[in-house]
Amino acid sequence: MLYSNLGRLAVATSATALCLAQPAIAQQVDIGAPAPPPAADAPVAQPPANDSQKPATEPAGPSGPDTPTETTAPAKRRGAGRIQRPRNILFTPQIGDTQSSAPPGLFADWRHARTWLGDRGFDVSARYASESGYNVAGGERRKLTETGQVDVGAKIDMAKIAGIEGGTVQATLTWRRGRNLSDDAGLGTLQQVQEVFGRGQTVRVTELWYEQKIGDTIEVKVGRTNPGSDFAGFSCHFQNLTFCGAQPGNLVGDYWYNWPVSQWGGRVHVDIGSGGYVQLGAYEVNPLNLKNNFFIARWHGATGALIPAEAGWTRLGNTGHVGSYKVGAWYSTANGDDVLLDRNRSPIAITGLAPLQRSGRYGVYANIQQQLSGTSKDGKALTGLGIFANVTQADRATSVTDNQATLGIFYKGLLPGLEGDVLGVAVGRTNVNGRAADGDRLIPGTPVRDAEYAAEVYYSLTPVAWLELQPNVQWIHHPGGVRTRGDVVVLGLKAALTL
Repeated sequence: MLYSNLGRLAVATSATALCLAQPAIAQQVDIGAPAPPPAADAPVAQPPANDSQKPATEPAGPSGPDTPTETTAPAKRRGAGRIQRPRNILFTPQIGDTQSSAPPGLFADWRHARTWLGDRGFDVSARYASESGYNVAGGERRKLTETGQVDVGAKIDMAKIAGIEGGTVQATLTWRRGRNLSDDAGLGTLQQVQEVFGRGQTVRVTELWYEQKIGDTIEVKVGRTNPGSDFAGFSCHFQNLTFCGAQPGNLVGDYWYNWPVSQWGGRVHVDIGSGGYVQLGAYEVNPLNLKNNFFIARWHGATGALIPAEAGWTRLGNTGHVGSYKVGAWYSTANGDDVLLDRNRSPIAITGLAPLQRSGRYGVYANIQQQLSGTSKDGKALTGLGIFANVTQADRATSVTDNQATLGIFYKGLLPGLEGDVLGVAVGRTNVNGRAADGDRLIPGTPVRDAEYAAEVYYSLTPVAWLELQPNVQWIHHPGGVRTRGDVVVLGLKAALTL
């Protein structure tokens, strides 16, 4: 790929400006991120010594709401220890991943402002991510819509600011805007065909948290954050929500709030050696956080706490076999509405009474990413084939969509002579709870919901370091889980511009 001088300058700017709005753990491994351009092999300034989210040279979700580039061999840093090896293998900039922050941008060093701020402990970034879609088949009408997200982030090195070794503050402001094809065209899908839309087209503080490294093996994070940034993390390269972000939030989004919604919360992460880790978190469940007039925080309205736990193992190396394996579970202390029964334990569809309240909601998940062929360097995939699989099961008492499973591949270097191109292919199934379907059967003329099947193919190009273009095709079978509905086909374009 040919890079303009401006693009080369952008890649060579200080790495302290590269991974600014990145959720703390959401992108432990990302086999789908574009490989860095050749210019990225040039040495660059090192990021803050206490940046616990990435290797010393790397450049980061919703609902998310999740990425950096490592340009030299990892340097030894203050406070760095075993905790860095299994966790910090973010491969390369993810300018199209709306839950990760951006690489250096169009205006490179902002007339030396980024370098000046970075020297004083402030890493800053700004980006616009856009998703367009047109339904060539399915839905109630033909529509072309565009929606997007502006995000501005700052990461503060507390060692430089206040002499606190291993301390980091992250602040991210997001603005979502635009129109949603799923609604405007009447697609009737369970999962959005433009993942960046949702959770209110509004400005909000998505991240405002503090993370402290304790010794070589422990990290503690507290503040305004979201569970999908730390647990069940997965990239958002695909445009269909089925394949984007922490999967539990796609199923039980009424209490597991992904990027860009934030809530009070935190987690403790412990490295257990040999690439393994365990972690435990707790997050406020507060429906007021979803309101459009929400900006920073609410001090009332909480209905309970979401408590996730996760164990994982990661594999690094230069052999083309990088990978990640995670299993986790969660429990919510907030009450939930039964999907079938009323307060008298009769079908809601017949009585119309208030639903039965269930105490406690729960689920389990597993995530796998594995590079199978090609090359890797310093813990990032450069070329070749990688596979991923995600599966989540939520409780059947309160979850209308109770399980989701996805499988897919990423292939880098498909066309000779192009740097940073990625082919992504994925298929997935979102299931409607059989108990909710039983309620459908009790209402004459109501379609009985079953499962929605989705597939997406995209090809991503990075013509310059600050621009990603990603045309895609989506196919949705049984939209909404209704077998009598016609298939939906969407032509999409995902693009991201880093400023």
